[in-house]
Amino acid sequence: MTCVRIFKDGFSVKGHSTVNCEDLEGKLVCSSISSATYLVANTITDVIGDKAEIKEADGEMFLKVEKASDKTRVMLDGFKLHMEGLQQQYSDRIKVYVEV
Repeated sequence: MTCVRIFKDGFSVKGHSTVNCEDLEGKLVCSSISSATYLVANTITDVIGDKAEIKEADGEMFLKVEKASDKTRVMLDGFKLHMEGLQQQYSDRIKVYVEV
């Protein structure tokens, strides 16, 4: 199970959505989550130019923006909607907690 926490100026993602090495649906969900986290992190820091604390490890990512611009807030809102959509579709693989 992947746990996604959304907070005011960022998010944290922990865990894997796979049950075992041959779990194709779990790999799909994990890849979707991973792709979205990197897209948001890279867009915020490299395209928009906002500064953020980012920590990553196997099965984990943490992002906290120092001072979120309006564009960054839109990216974070979009990330929240995307994660909630994945949760609706794969509720046994991803849990989203909104702490805003």
